[in-house]
Amino acid sequence: MNRSSWLREKQRLSEYRYDTLHASSYDKNWGHINASHKSFLQRFLALCPPACTILDAACGTGKYWPLILESGRVVVGTDQPQQMLLQAQSKFPNVETKKVSLQEIDFTDAFDGVICMDAMEFVAPEDWSFVLNNFHRALKNNGHLYSTVELIEDDELRHSYNESTKQGLPVVEGEYAHEGYYHYYPQLEQVRTWMRQASFTIVEEGEGDGYQHFLVRKM
Repeated sequence: MNRSSWLREKQRLSEYRYDTLHASSYDKNWGHINASHKSFLQRFLALCPPACTILDAACGTGKYWPLILESGRVVVGTDQPQQMLLQAQSKFPNVETKKVSLQEIDFTDAFDGVICMDAMEFVAPEDWSFVLNNFHRALKNNGHLYSTVELIEDDELRHSYNESTKQGLPVVEGEYAHEGYYHYYPQLEQVRTWMRQASFTIVEEGEGDGYQHFLVRKM
């Protein structure tokens, strides 16, 4: 299997797992909001106009929606797994949702803010710039993006890469795939470069709860 086909299959399997295995128990197992996520989300919201509309890209079950809605903002959610969206809709029937992947987001000048939390690790290196450009296009002028990048120990990532190559998988540096699921952990300097190339300027970043948190503004 070539790399393009392999990545498409990984994306399909991820959607299938969330639909069939994770959606019904997601809030129970992963519904807790970490302190750093909450803090950065609140700082992000402070940068957004009152009563504006926020896009939650890869929204899952709407885990972060109470914080957004309680702030007086409107939220629109997008995600790929249908069952995750159904869980979100059951809790927040008045929130608009759309079934699209991060790569398929096609809004233009529609939002004052975009969040993509706990999800960019599923994006392959080939798609990072494309996804960031989708966020940039979706934002109004001077809009803000809050995104997280999952962190991993170098030794663990190196072990996964070695095991993946032994299995004959078409991985590149930074990918974790030897156990069946797919994550990509880019170097943080590469993330900063991609942000700049997508015409974002970094407002603030910091580490917390296993993630690097990025608050950036559309230039």
